[in-house]
Amino acid sequence: MEMDSPLAAAYWQERYTTGRTGWDAGAITPPLREYFAQLGPSDNRRILIPGAGRAYEAEYLHRQGYENIFVADVAPGALAALQQRVPDFPAAHLLLQDFFRLPAEPPYDLIVEQTFFCALAPARRPAYAQHCASLLRPGGTLMGLLFDTDFGPVTEPPFGGSREEYHAYFAPYFDFRHFETAYNSLQPRQGRELFICLKKK
Repeated sequence: MEMDSPLAAAYWQERYTTGRTGWDAGAITPPLREYFAQLGPSDNRRILIPGAGRAYEAEYLHRQGYENIFVADVAPGALAALQQRVPDFPAAHLLLQDFFRLPAEPPYDLIVEQTFFCALAPARRPAYAQHCASLLRPGGTLMGLLFDTDFGPVTEPPFGGSREEYHAYFAPYFDFRHFETAYNSLQPRQGRELFICLKKK
């Protein structure tokens, strides 16, 4: 399924409407919370969370005082859930837009990956890595979690993969700071997640 097609938005909205949201942990996950905690005091860095879903990461960062957080999703229900939980989150930072059509200017300092990559058709993964790089300033960071597991012959998300596969996508654009199994995943995801922290070349 092409994520920039009108059908894609309808597909994801239907999954929210019918509760088929197995990726939704209901809160920020420990690896991301610990990464954010070591960033220090809030600042003005521009942060993008693509395919954000209900965006618990954006809620956490907003409550920590970060003011330049942008969330992008194609499902209106996902963004509405964040707006309902966090009424003072800036409406202009809720981007009902396809990730691949987000403009590269002004650039972002940090992109947060949380169950968006696994929602994309695997054929789009090289384009994802390239577009992440185009959206970041030089030296900007792509961090988050990727499923390092095989979900079998599935016809809809989530789609699995391996660290060797992922390395090939990101290597042309990024230097690898962290690229290893997450030690603090949620229990059902233990040993199946890769924590990544990549710096744009």
